[in-house]
Amino acid sequence: MNKISTAFQNGKAFIPFLTCGDPDLETTENCIRAMVEAGADLIELGIPFSDPTAEGPVIQEANLRALTGGVTTDKVFDFVRKLRRDVTAPLVFMTYANVVFSYGAERFIGTCGELGVDGLILPDLPFEEKGEFADVCRRHGVALISMIAPTSENRVARIAREAEGFIYLVSSLGVTGVRSEIKTDLASIVKVIREKTDLPVAVGFGISTPDQAKKMASLSDGAIVGSAIVKLLAQYGKDAPAVVGAYVKEMKAAVREA
Repeated sequence: MNKISTAFQNGKAFIPFLTCGDPDLETTENCIRAMVEAGADLIELGIPFSDPTAEGPVIQEANLRALTGGVTTDKVFDFVRKLRRDVTAPLVFMTYANVVFSYGAERFIGTCGELGVDGLILPDLPFEEKGEFADVCRRHGVALISMIAPTSENRVARIAREAEGFIYLVSSLGVTGVRSEIKTDLASIVKVIREKTDLPVAVGFGISTPDQAKKMASLSDGAIVGSAIVKLLAQYGKDAPAVVGAYVKEMKAAVREA
């Protein structure tokens, strides 16, 4: 059974994101362990890419730091293989379609399945073109996670009906990044999703404070936070794991109250 569902079994989920290899893979590992200990329910791992079109400056710079440091897709796979010896929390990869294409979809997704990576998020993959990846993902037990955005409009119902794992609801227009407030009418989008699927819905993009996380989780089944964590990594470098762990603990507590 895919482990993603377990992330949502004990109340609202908190899902942190970081870029693998920023600033190095040892720090990534230490951060993951700190986040799991702090209560993270599922961890989203970014595979560095040279042109991450959905990302704002914070995560773009993290990708650049990781790539400059020599991180490759194969090194990320080796890293997760080692991590999976004792880290059992659900893990999903977030990367771009070109990374999968260039590696070979069968080989990439097959390796994900072999390593126990539970899901794959490809923000630049149009829903209408997911077919070439969806069958391979199902064959290897990897959920191809769908994103629904405020601009999805009349496609929301169809995307929800065919979704797997969980639904990543994008809170705002534009790229990832910290936002002072989120004004999108997410409740109406969640209502449409709920009519079409029983899968959990988690909200991401722009969440950085406990109050925001609590509010987003109250509208859905969980909150996803990336840029705020990546900023801590940029600020603290190799010393980031303790700070990131404390931040995740605070955010998890807020989500639990939703």
